[in-house]
Amino acid sequence: MNHPGKRTVLNVGGSSRNIALPAIYAGYEHLLLDIDPKGQPDLLCDARELQTTAAARFDAVYCSHNLEHYHRHDVPRVLKGFVHVLKPQGFAHIRVPDLMAVMKEALARGLEPDDVLYQSPAGPIQVLDVLYGWGMEIERSGVDFYAHKTGFSRKLLTKVLIDAGFRKVYATIGSLEISAMAFLVPPDQATRKALNLPED
Repeated sequence: MNHPGKRTVLNVGGSSRNIALPAIYAGYEHLLLDIDPKGQPDLLCDARELQTTAAARFDAVYCSHNLEHYHRHDVPRVLKGFVHVLKPQGFAHIRVPDLMAVMKEALARGLEPDDVLYQSPAGPIQVLDVLYGWGMEIERSGVDFYAHKTGFSRKLLTKVLIDAGFRKVYATIGSLEISAMAFLVPPDQATRKALNLPED
């Protein structure tokens, strides 16, 4: 774990190392954190307990569609854990459903909560699935931690990241999703270019 000189990304709640990370992490050492031992994570841990682990270990934290699985009051604790494990120049990359976009889409199309919002590779996704967690997966697994317990707009996600200690946040919306890059210190030009971030 953690080879000297190699950049490392901690994939929080990623379930399996077989699920590819975005291309920007090419060349990073990929370490997996999960609460479920089935995926053989490198760090078997509840993300709410990250502050009990060693500090400043990772160059990046990647958290895709996991933050909404915590109660609203636990979100600051999870994000402060991200701050704790990141190196001083590190960043967190967070992807969550865009509740504002989901609500607008459902209203515009006249959808009922149990109507299909979109088709995914895994099957049809209802409005309720985005709001409360993928019902089919929760039923099949019998595991309650697959349920969604909170939600975000771009404004709210940016606020909770700043409140947790991140100094610069780039948040974009699209495809019913918010994607945020949050930095402990504002990134330099080379970092912005490498991560396809806009100029300040």
